[in-house]
Amino acid sequence: MLELGRHFDDWAPARDGEELVVATIVTTSGSTPRPAGTSMLVAAGGGVLGSLSGGCVEGAVVAAAQEVLAGGGARRERFGYSAEDAFAAGLSCGGELEIHLSRLSGPERKALASAPAALLRRLDDDGAAAVTLSAPSSVGDIARETWVGLLGLEPQPAPVQDDVLRRAMTQVEPLLRQGRSGLVRVAPPQGCGDGAAGTRPMELFVESRLPAPRAVVVGANDFSEALLPVLKLLGFHVTLCDARPSFAAQGRFASADAVERSWPHRYLDHQAGAGRLDERSVLFVLSHDPKFDIPLLLSALRLDLAYVGALGSRRSDRQRRASLLEQGLEPGLLDRLHSPIGLDLGAVTPAEVAVAIAAELVGVLHGAPGSTAPLSRGSGPIHH
Repeated sequence: MLELGRHFDDWAPARDGEELVVATIVTTSGSTPRPAGTSMLVAAGGGVLGSLSGGCVEGAVVAAAQEVLAGGGARRERFGYSAEDAFAAGLSCGGELEIHLSRLSGPERKALASAPAALLRRLDDDGAAAVTLSAPSSVGDIARETWVGLLGLEPQPAPVQDDVLRRAMTQVEPLLRQGRSGLVRVAPPQGCGDGAAGTRPMELFVESRLPAPRAVVVGANDFSEALLPVLKLLGFHVTLCDARPSFAAQGRFASADAVERSWPHRYLDHQAGAGRLDERSVLFVLSHDPKFDIPLLLSALRLDLAYVGALGSRRSDRQRRASLLEQGLEPGLLDRLHSPIGLDLGAVTPAEVAVAIAAELVGVLHGAPGSTAPLSRGSGPIHH
């Protein structure tokens, strides 16, 4: 819905105060024209702002929106390809999408007008107010009482509230941090049951306008080739950097969003100076060459990055750390360096090393670094 904010104030139905329905894609599967979080507004007078599929399902959504305005209440509609009914509203691309429709509330109107960085909406409760964040870096930006109101936890004792809030925050945090949109289901205090009232999951839809977090991979080699698509899968905007043009130009690195042919430390300094790196950004030093690694790490470890890792054996790691101290790095900053990079999974091949690196990264980002214990050997909650 947030992508409509820049047009909302100039849209006649909004200016005239017409009743509006917001239709939002909340889940997708297969090939779909637009991602989750895409919205369309439908006015009581028939006006439309936005698009959900480029024309495949819009007519049916407008009709459903008019039923909501007529008193039908919030509803869900699912659309997919139908080989049996060629005239049914559906997606010719073969995928499926689920659309949530509800009246646009007062808080949601304000959100469209103010263009916040993120928006949380409770989909299974029409009466719940939307929550906006102007610059979310974590769910800690949302006051506890706001969470309690959004999830309807006022009657519950504090320990029960704490448990539900913890589970909700754990699921919402990665979406906000990575600038993504998605549906989060949180079990109610009583636990999920047979579908009766009070036993159905609470549904929060998270929309974020933050750009994807940056991942810079240094070194055009077999290890970076394996790591690039893994980082893309985790939601990062990925840049491969290598000072050697003939290495960086290889087609096997096409999965990167950008390829930079420059000295890594100069590239990192330029990006930091231009404000293109932040506390969500991550760096992977896979070049395994001191002439690149040392000046790069001297810069990187002084920046506020979420993760800095460097490839190498324990012997090369000791030499690297000693060189960094000789070059004037403050000793305390070495604690920020993840080297040798990755979790100890016994990885050998580049693909296995990529998995070990990604596993460590996920642990660090979620505040649980260093653990390789199988979940099957543990007890207690999986998410903390």
